Amino acid sequence: MPQNVTIPKPIHRGKLRSFFGKEYFILKRRILWWLKRKSFAKQNLHVELPFQIFSHHSLLLRPLKDVDMHLQHNKVTNLRLAIQHLNGIVIQPGEIFSIWKNVGRPSKSKGYLKGLTLENGKISSGTGGGLCQLGNLIYWMVLHTPLTINERWRHGYDVFPDVNRTIPFACGATLSYNYVDLQFTNTTTEQYQIKLWLDDTHLYGSILANKPLTHSCEIFETDHHFSQQWWGGYTRHNRIWKRIITNENGETNDELVSENNAIMMYSPLIDNKS
Repeated sequence: MPQNVTIPKPIHRGKLRSFFGKEYFILKRRILWWLKRKSFAKQNLHVELPFQIFSHHSLLLRPLKDVDMHLQHNKVTNLRLAIQHLNGIVIQPGEIFSIWKNVGRPSKSKGYLKGLTLENGKISSGTGGGLCQLGNLIYWMVLHTPLTINERWRHGYDVFPDVNRTIPFACGATLSYNYVDLQFTNTTTEQYQIKLWLDDTHLYGSILANKPLTHSCEIFETDHHFSQQWWGGYTRHNRIWKRIITNENGETNDELVSENNAIMMYSPLIDNKS
């Protein structure tokens, strides 16, 4: 990756334009859902597939600079409501998994609270905020499977410094109802299932299958660096790779997953422990 990646200065949209633009894309996505309504995977709480392919967990409450903790506590409520619609979903061969198709639009009437959001590069709050943690968890798990990711978005901003990071930068998936979605397709001949749950401290997930895999996966980054842009801001860059390791003979094959460029909302020179 070149060491000097040029990223344009961000453009801030007006509130009115942002609102109507968002509603336009929401309607467009709903039409696409209707056209593909038979292709989406559905929840099945009566089945639990026998083989665990990958599991992961993430901390629910993480103190963040200049962010009220009540937004983090509200996020836990939002996550609990959302996973009720996702836990147990079985993805049959040829089917598509979509977070928003199953969760629906977060609203106050459904019990969703104001949580942390990011708007035009600024920290804010909104109903249903914090569900990006769910997108991050599911995306990281799916990277370790043969499932094919066909829609994934990530923030154009790197919001917080690395503190106790356990996975490479830019291995998450941001969400915004409903056109900023995480979707993947089961292009294999096997069945896969998503399991999600919470305890007092963590969000947990696992991906199950009806047969064990014949390979394992390792996700790693290369070319990680920071750059200063001509307009004065700093940006962060890397490449994410998937290494597929065959169980029988140990042969490996590396696949490029993504190249990531993000505008930093903090100085790269600060102490990450602070």
